Amino acid sequence: MSRFPYLRQDFAASIVVFLVAVPLCVGVAVASGVPAELGLVTGIVGGLVTGLMPGSSLQVSGPAAGLTVLVFEAVSEFGVATLGVIVLIAGLLQLAMGFLRIGRWFRAISVAVVEGMLCGIGLVIIAGQIYAAAGLKAPETGIGKIIGLPGAFADALGSTEALTSLAIGAGTVAVIVLWKKLPKKVQAVPGALAAVVLATLASLAFSLPVVTVQVEGLLGVIQPPGADAFGELATPAIWGTIVAFALIASAESLFSAAAVDRLHDGPRTQYNKEMIAQGAGNTVCGLLGALPMTAVIVRSSANVQAGGKTKASRVLHGVWILLFAAALPSALALIPLPALAGILVHAGWKLIPFRQIAELWRDHKGEALILIVTAVSIVAVNMFEGVLIGLALAVIKTAWEASHLKLEVIDKGAGPIQAYLSGNATFLRLPKILGSLEALPQDRPVELDLSGLHHLDHACRTALESWAERHSAPDTEPVKVTTAQPAKATAP
Repeated sequence: MSRFPYLRQDFAASIVVFLVAVPLCVGVAVASGVPAELGLVTGIVGGLVTGLMPGSSLQVSGPAAGLTVLVFEAVSEFGVATLGVIVLIAGLLQLAMGFLRIGRWFRAISVAVVEGMLCGIGLVIIAGQIYAAAGLKAPETGIGKIIGLPGAFADALGSTEALTSLAIGAGTVAVIVLWKKLPKKVQAVPGALAAVVLATLASLAFSLPVVTVQVEGLLGVIQPPGADAFGELATPAIWGTIVAFALIASAESLFSAAAVDRLHDGPRTQYNKEMIAQGAGNTVCGLLGALPMTAVIVRSSANVQAGGKTKASRVLHGVWILLFAAALPSALALIPLPALAGILVHAGWKLIPFRQIAELWRDHKGEALILIVTAVSIVAVNMFEGVLIGLALAVIKTAWEASHLKLEVIDKGAGPIQAYLSGNATFLRLPKILGSLEALPQDRPVELDLSGLHHLDHACRTALESWAERHSAPDTEPVKVTTAQPAKATAP
């Protein structure tokens, strides 16, 4: 026992994490448009491969709701057979980023963009899973899912089967929400697991007409990518999906690591090593044709709260998933699909950062706007392009705020007009600079002092030189430009 001083705590925590993970693994797989067992395969790899590697000692990896939208889009466009190649190459990219020590740079990503990404994903998940809960086919686009909801509800009202299915989904959400209000001893059983068990028992007891999970067997769904799948790499479009998988999975994992570090007093996350661990896990998942993995905050926080002390808890949780998938695969066939849809509706709701949006709107309206635009872009376009739009807005906002510029004009009525520029002159401020300078009278000598500038980019320098050359009237002295260095800058 001296070699494993925390075995008892880790063993107990692993059971809790296993119970939390199973319904989420299955639900994410079904929502992603792949066999349920593939979600379990990714959970097993997250425990047995990523769990054994250094990086973050207590966070737990597996299939995540945050990637559901992207995986579904990839499967719809390229097929399940190509998913393994996408995940494999994304994992290799993560490994490369880890070895190149890029992991820590993910901490520099704007929080507003990350929160906006989660918000957009949450909205798409909720909208899509409402259709699944009612047993209806969802539109393909995010905006289509949201716009089509009133019609979907109208269709459901006219069908007893759809209403029954929707009731099971709504009941699942209600159980998860209300479970937290029960005594602590009861909460030892995770709410999502309790909701799935209750929904399954209800559908069996009353012979409800609901669709259940299709089971193919663990070995039956593992399909290493073949030559045809690798041939898809010649398609340029697939590389955008691969990069999106790698970047979004990495960002989600490393932000999760930062959140988990705040929950415990143990060793801090080593970000580059965690990136390597995530890359190794996704490489293995790709070779098995499984779902991509990220660190999952729900499982990770459950691990910490259940008393996990070392990585043994997450490794053991992978062992339990493996034993469950091998010994009891037929149990999956009893689970109603609307119950899994209810779990994901709740997971999507948890992804929407209501408190952060309110705080940002109160204190940093620019950041709140980036969050909202990122979320709306993900719903209206797709996840990858939505995140790129958010990142571009964050960069523009930062550049704008960094280019503080002050123009002071002193006109004593006689002699030259003196104009002083101070701060940072970038191309973003050119309209303001040139507008003010062009308003100066052309029949008076002008002295432009640039010595107060901390930064003058090439675009501004060229524009100011051009203005100085053309500003003065023919019978007026040319504009005199003074810089921090001895100036060559007088117009000819």
